[in-house]
Amino acid sequence: MGKAKLHRAVGILIALTAGGAAALLWFAVDAGGPALAESPTQGLFFGFWSILYNTDAPPPRVLLAAMAMALLLAAGVAAVDRRIANRSRRSLDPLTGPLAPRVVMAATRGEYAGPVTVTVLIPAHNEEASLPSTIASLLEQSRRPDRVIVVADNCTDATVALACRAGVEVIESVNNTQKKAGALNQVLKQLLPGLGDNDVVMVMDADTRLDDGFLAGAVDRFVSDRALMAVGGLFYGEAGHGLIGQFQRNEYLRYSRQISRRRGRVFVLTGTASMFRSRALRTVAASRGVSIPGNPGDVYDTAALTEDNELTIALKSLGGLMISPDRCTVVTELMPGWRTLWAQRLRWQRGALENIGAYGITAPTLRYWAQQLGIGYGVIALGSYLLLVFLMVFSLDTWIWFPFWLGLGLLFMAERVATVWKGGWRARLLALTLFPELCFDMFLNVVYLKGVADISLGRTASWKHVTQVRPRQTTGAERA
Repeated sequence: MGKAKLHRAVGILIALTAGGAAALLWFAVDAGGPALAESPTQGLFFGFWSILYNTDAPPPRVLLAAMAMALLLAAGVAAVDRRIANRSRRSLDPLTGPLAPRVVMAATRGEYAGPVTVTVLIPAHNEEASLPSTIASLLEQSRRPDRVIVVADNCTDATVALACRAGVEVIESVNNTQKKAGALNQVLKQLLPGLGDNDVVMVMDADTRLDDGFLAGAVDRFVSDRALMAVGGLFYGEAGHGLIGQFQRNEYLRYSRQISRRRGRVFVLTGTASMFRSRALRTVAASRGVSIPGNPGDVYDTAALTEDNELTIALKSLGGLMISPDRCTVVTELMPGWRTLWAQRLRWQRGALENIGAYGITAPTLRYWAQQLGIGYGVIALGSYLLLVFLMVFSLDTWIWFPFWLGLGLLFMAERVATVWKGGWRARLLALTLFPELCFDMFLNVVYLKGVADISLGRTASWKHVTQVRPRQTTGAERA
């Protein structure tokens, strides 16, 4: 099957599976016949507020079935994820798992490859506004990097001059037409042959700042576990950008909380800042075109729209052990407007679909398939909920309160507030109001639908770069 047909098949498969699951649930609920609705009851609230209320609630069998299904799916995905991780760690086959911990430990036993050194690569395309603070955050680390290289790719502004003035190395890409991945591949081909097994390469975006302790924490991990192949950062949003900025900060807070609850088990080695053992990158480059997609010799697959997600799947497919520790945090840029946010999320969504399509349904990609199906199911659920609320509001002459659904909504609201508690009062207040965040979620759902539709129809994807036009005045994220 050709690449275009394969991508189309992924979109259609995701849409049909999520839609089919929603239809099954609908038929299951409807099979019991319509519930007998009671007439609303008149009552007094606080002794003076006259209200109409209805105590109707779904039958216990429906509630139990819904809870059982949710728990079963969550437990199933977690069990499969853990089983796959454990099997990879125990593998002794250097052909199917050349980066599996036991294979790496056996190959390096009794050898000392020197102290762990850190070389940082910062891919930059017209990043004069944000690059100085990115470099400063590196040089201010308690454990400073041994080498910092700005990979300047087709820059037409003062990026190169600013990097030189900051005292770091600059390597400019040559005739690169493959964006960030192509520029990084050029530099890594020069760099990797000279690195030892204990040398680590960090790749970080030019719009990101490391929190102090990132490098020290990551190096400690690499020193204590020579089988560890990569360390990913937990990212938080920068301050500013008003309401749309707070939406994104809350979203990132929840993502970091999820990773922490997974005890650092990586879902994506974020492009904002991640570190790789040189052995891992060399193995990926040697496996391209053989056991994983891509051009032989390339570390990054230049066909991928989301190169960080693709590299994570590549390392997992080769058995690599990776972690995102709580100590390794970064502050990254936020999209300043709805248009740029749309472009960024559409690229992420389209890239995620293309990546799982390129790898197919394998053990390391099962969780990524489950994520896409879960998002699709969530799109249908949230859309149906908002549609029913709309119909109720505009079809009744008098407002009727439903205590059951009100209680469920309060529970959901408490969950939203608790999951952004570390973000301070602005984050909590936005979560407490609930409906603005639901509208933001619907915006992301529309992006998801657009991504699925585009890939199913074979539309060409694009890679858009957001150029910062103002100097950074803020230094901290909106988090405690």
